[in-house]
Amino acid sequence: MSATKLDTSGVFSDSAQSGQGTLLTLPSNSFRVSKNGIEFQTTKPIADWTEMTVELEDPNGGKNVKCTGIVVGCNGSQSTGYSVSMVFMNLTPGAEASLAQLSAG
Repeated sequence: MSATKLDTSGVFSDSAQSGQGTLLTLPSNSFRVSKNGIEFQTTKPIADWTEMTVELEDPNGGKNVKCTGIVVGCNGSQSTGYSVSMVFMNLTPGAEASLAQLSAG
C-alpha cells in the first residue's frame, strides 16, 4: 500500500507528472534550504501533507539534487503568492551532503 497523495490542484501544470506524484524543478534562486527541508514560492496553494518531489538546481552548475518530501505549510494569498514549506523524507547521505552545499552557497 502506498501513502503517496497525488497533487490534483493544478499548481504544477508546467511540471512533470508521474505515477509517484509531482516533480517540480526549482531554479537555484527560488528556494531556501533549511536543516530539514526547503521553502519556496508558488502562484497557487498546495495542500498540507501533499507528497512531492523537487529537483533543486545547483547555482554553481553542479549536479541537481532530487528530493522527495511532504508539504507541511502553505501560507499566503492569490495576490501575493504562496510560501510553501516542505520537509524532506528518506534522504540519502549523498543528497544530504549536496543540500548542505546548497545551503552554504
